Amino acid sequence: MIEVQNLTKTYGGARGIDDISFNVEKGEIIGFLGPNGAGKTTTMRILTCFMPATSGSASIAGFDVFEDSLNVRKRLGYLPETVPLYTDMQVPVYLRYVAGLKGIPWRQINSRVGEVMEKVGLTHMAHKFIAELSKGYRQRVGLAQALINDPQVLVLDEPTVGLDPKQIIEIRSLIKGLQEERTIILSSHILPEVSMVCQRVIIIDEGRIKAMDTPENLMAQIHSTCRVRTRISGPKDSVLEGLRAIDGITKADSVDNTSNSTNGFDVEFIDGFDGSHLIARLAAEKRWDLHELTLAKMSLEDIFIKIVTDEQVKAEDGK
Repeated sequence: MIEVQNLTKTYGGARGIDDISFNVEKGEIIGFLGPNGAGKTTTMRILTCFMPATSGSASIAGFDVFEDSLNVRKRLGYLPETVPLYTDMQVPVYLRYVAGLKGIPWRQINSRVGEVMEKVGLTHMAHKFIAELSKGYRQRVGLAQALINDPQVLVLDEPTVGLDPKQIIEIRSLIKGLQEERTIILSSHILPEVSMVCQRVIIIDEGRIKAMDTPENLMAQIHSTCRVRTRISGPKDSVLEGLRAIDGITKADSVDNTSNSTNGFDVEFIDGFDGSHLIARLAAEKRWDLHELTLAKMSLEDIFIKIVTDEQVKAEDGK
């Protein structure tokens, strides 16, 4: 449904995106994950025909975004990071206006506006001016305008930015509910967003794709590093020194105390090695009480940081 090949965008001497390629299948929700300035919005703007690429190709539903942009736009719904709203309009008036701009036949506009408002939970706000709406409801209006032309593909750029936790959950639920009907590409720098909504993740940093897979597979690839969380009652500095001296431990850090009498530590072992028994032996030899020793699962945040950090180290080594 979405095909991107060797896409590059330069701004003067700087590259916003650098030779990126990926595909998104019909009915898939894919997360475009990266820090601010990674190239997410640049990619979204190229895919939605807002700006041209410097080189490479991209197509949506079989139509080239550069050569056939009108057909692309007919099949596309776009929610930019800053939602384009006219705050002096009432919600249905604004949506009717957008429907007209998108070429919906005038006889179908009212029924389409009603359907979309019901889908995104705006029916009870029909009498409101957009200026009167909360940030969360304005985001719903933005989603409604993206859906008004019944698109095959939705491109959502930071759809929950600036929302409170309750609003984030509501928008997330709305997006997941659209999956059966549409292909969705969602950009975000919020890690839980991607892991909870998306079936596949593209990690981008400094304009280049660093990894691309399902969240589960990414975790499996990185999980060869064994991480253990332990709580030991003993002098913090002495415990840290003892942990770091154990053969096979690559990293040991203290974490916030979980009680007044014990200290928490995160420990990582070399790939494929679980040395939990060595931690227990150390505690017994030193006569420290061992209160916890559990295998810690890596989060998507851990994976993102590890992938980006490893790439930076490789780049520095290659200089």
